[in-house]
Amino acid sequence: MQRTCRSFSRILASNRGFCTSTKGADNEKIVASVLFERLPVIIPKIDPVVYAFQEFSFRWRQQFRRAYPDEFLKKSDARGKGEYQIDFEPAPRITEADKTNDKKSLKRALDRRLYLLLYGDAYGTPKGQSVWHFPEKVYKSEETLRKCAESALESVIGDLSHTYFVGNAPMGHIAMPPTDKNKDNESFKRFFFKSQVIATNKLNIKCKDFVWVTKDELLEYFPEHSEYLTKMIIS
Repeated sequence: MQRTCRSFSRILASNRGFCTSTKGADNEKIVASVLFERLPVIIPKIDPVVYAFQEFSFRWRQQFRRAYPDEFLKKSDARGKGEYQIDFEPAPRITEADKTNDKKSLKRALDRRLYLLLYGDAYGTPKGQSVWHFPEKVYKSEETLRKCAESALESVIGDLSHTYFVGNAPMGHIAMPPTDKNKDNESFKRFFFKSQVIATNKLNIKCKDFVWVTKDELLEYFPEHSEYLTKMIIS
């Protein structure tokens, strides 16, 4: 039995070559991209089917509601009518940015998530050809890949005090082979990290051009990767 275990361990030790990386894998570049999003500001509109079900459920519960004494109901109605009462005004669903289709403003599509896209040079594209892309940076000597992603976003907005990175691991990755327009470039892997706008509606973005777009609008900028982005961006 001992001889069998020893021989088996020798076989495992001799077959560990598959764990080593190849020369091609060492030369392959890694790019950290940031999916920078602004969360919804107001509650999204309720789907008509969901609204109909909620109305039916309310009417059904009303049939079996418990009857309370009038004295108790009057006391509950009196709550919140003291000197600390605050008048609440709901935020408008349609803003000036919506009316003018101002995609540089965060005050649009308040019931949707918005994502930041930049226009300029991007890794993997011919030099001097500007394209729409996410904030990105080629991984070099950073401690972690997330640090690389933070550096990419910081180079665009200048300060990370109004940002929140969701987790330490990337939310997805995609292999980018050389394109017909730029065959000289080698293939590389792009890793996506999610970050969110916190406590502000205005950022000083340093770029040739930029837009804040919804998911549906974002897919129009990347038709060749729309299927993958649809799966990666859940909401």
